Amino acid sequence: MKLLFKLPVAITATMMSTAALSQRFPDPQLTAIATKESIVKAQEIDAYNLGVIAYNWGYPLVRMERVAREYIDVPANKPATSYRAPLNQIGWATELATPAAKDMPTANNDTYYMSAVVNLTEPYVLTVPDTRDRYYVINVFSMYHDHEFNIGRRTTGTKAGKFVIIPPGWKGKIPPAMKAIPVVTDKVWLWGRIHIEADEDPKPVWALQKQFDLRPLSQAGNVNYKVPAATLPQLPDITGNELGFFVHLGYAMQQNTIKQMDDALVGQLERIGLTKAKGFDPSKLTTVQVDALKKALTDAQIQVAAAVANTSTTRNGWNWAPLSGFGYNYPLRAVIAGPYLGGNISEEALYPNRFTDAANKQLNGAGKYEMKFSKTPPVNAFWSLTIYNNDDKMLVDNLVNRYKISDKSPGFTVNADGSFTIYIQNEVPEDSKKANWLPAPKGDFNLFLRFYQPAEELLNETYPLPQVERIK
Repeated sequence: MKLLFKLPVAITATMMSTAALSQRFPDPQLTAIATKESIVKAQEIDAYNLGVIAYNWGYPLVRMERVAREYIDVPANKPATSYRAPLNQIGWATELATPAAKDMPTANNDTYYMSAVVNLTEPYVLTVPDTRDRYYVINVFSMYHDHEFNIGRRTTGTKAGKFVIIPPGWKGKIPPAMKAIPVVTDKVWLWGRIHIEADEDPKPVWALQKQFDLRPLSQAGNVNYKVPAATLPQLPDITGNELGFFVHLGYAMQQNTIKQMDDALVGQLERIGLTKAKGFDPSKLTTVQVDALKKALTDAQIQVAAAVANTSTTRNGWNWAPLSGFGYNYPLRAVIAGPYLGGNISEEALYPNRFTDAANKQLNGAGKYEMKFSKTPPVNAFWSLTIYNNDDKMLVDNLVNRYKISDKSPGFTVNADGSFTIYIQNEVPEDSKKANWLPAPKGDFNLFLRFYQPAEELLNETYPLPQVERIK
């Protein structure tokens, strides 16, 4: 006896429709067969892709964990340009950066820097004095190098105030006279600047620096409070380990809260041995996967290095990359956390930079250059032009100890119509040009314009940035 089964009309129609679609839209996945060779290739591709993603996403975490330990390591003979301080303490530079200051590439020569690495075992109170309109800013950075909050002239004014930095998960009350700043990681980096001119008497600024105070909320009213000695555990030793970056990333993942927006991404990293619970465990990775991760590290660095160029626009030869938050642009966040660590958001400061002249030739001390400004840049604080060596991104050593120039520089000359010219060259210029001379190195160099509290004309990119013309 033969049993006959008849499929419902709707299912039959669906099968016919699917077959028709597969002919209209070829899909190799439907007939793909896993082989020994394809499985190995799949492991390689998967590990490589995830390795690149892990670097893009995780570099700021690694960089910040390393910098946190570096900046609390205070040398016995701390130079006056250094801002290092022990954990949970404020460190101030008491001199402007010079070529000898090697803590940070592309350091400005406009402000004294401040640094404080804070381990938020409880909320911490930052007290700021009345600076009487003197420009200052303190960025509150999470361990992802995200701006959590800006304290200073533009955002909170220059009157005295108290700000409470609150770690994730803390429950409690703060005094009503204090401003709460909730953050997403249990450690933060406070990175500050206070403006001073090169020829200004520093004593009033030094007095202001001493009035900035940092302490646990539980000690807010204790006039006898002394900061207890504290430090951070050492990072894992990665000497000779080609996958050392992933070791440090795994450690950083264990030490820091994973943001909810990153949960899905971090879950994918388990396939290359990276987890929040155990850090980096490569024991189950194949040789093919390990080699793919090594290649990923090399290629991801190239990708990240190009992130500013991929994100920025070019205006009259200047690279212009306004920053107002990174969102999901992890490569951009990574490159800013690298050579541009501690950079401000656009509303606070803009940093157009360039490496080439008007003819798109590399800037070099063998040439002589002019920058003609039609008018003073529109800023609500101040501006400057700073020069750096190309190879190490450090300030340029020179006979007159001038590392930046602006309309506030001693003797700076401005024409009757408000225009002015800056002369950039290695050789000492003729007397009529010396006041507006920015000394260049003998080799390749690059330039940074800095606009602090830029006006709308700069933010909307309608202010004409000056060209750099080689005249000889």
